[in-house]
Formats: sequence, C-alpha cells, structure tokens
Amino acid sequence: QVQLVESGGGLVQAGDSLRLSCTASGRTFSSMGWFRQAPGKEREFVAAISLGGGTTNYADSVKGRFTISRDNAKNTVYLQMNSLKPEDTAIYYCARSQSFYYTGANANEYRDWGQGTQVTVSS
Repeated sequence: QVQLVESGGGLVQAGDSLRLSCTASGRTFSSMGWFRQAPGKEREFVAAISLGGGTTNYADSVKGRFTISRDNAKNTVYLQMNSLKPEDTAIYYCARSQSFYYTGANANEYRDWGQGTQVTVSS
C-alpha cells in the first residue's frame, strides 16, 4: 500500500492562490486524483490526472481555475488553485486510482487516500 501525504493547505482570502502537493511513499504507477469534502457535505471529485500526465479531468466547479499536474520523478502530484472562492473551503484529499489511465470522478475507483489538508477561503 502506498502512503499519500498532502501539504500546502491554509487560510487565504478570496481571489488568492494555493498549491497543494501530494507525495507518495513510493512510485504510484497509476493515475491520481484530488477530492474535497466541505463541512456537512459529501466528498466530491475535484481533478484527476493519468499516469503519464497526458489526460486530465476537472469538476465543472473548478475548471479554468485549478490545474492538476504531476512529477513522477518526485512521486508528487500537485493541485494549483487560482482565483479561490469561499465555496472552495474544504478538506482536500489526494487519492491513487487502481488504473494507469482512469481520470473519472468515481471515488470507488481510487484505492489509496491521504489524510487530507484543510483549505479555508475567507470572503
């Protein structure tokens, strides 16, 4: 089992940017995703990237503002978040899928999860 550790969360103002990182304890050899969970809400898909980085997928709510990327040499996946809004406030989780290329939103397709990092956006 691969251990995933997220970092980079924090408290920012609306319109600011943050970059989240997710570092794996070993090579992931799979596509990776980011999910988030706001208080009182279900966990929701944010973005995903294939093993080679050539395919990405985004939730409509973050499209054009967030960018997912990865550095396989560093076993790290990033989520660059720009133009943050108060509704982006949530715990953000990194997840490893069971596939090289799956970039969908189904959380059941992801086998390993990090502990999460808190992102709070004030208005």
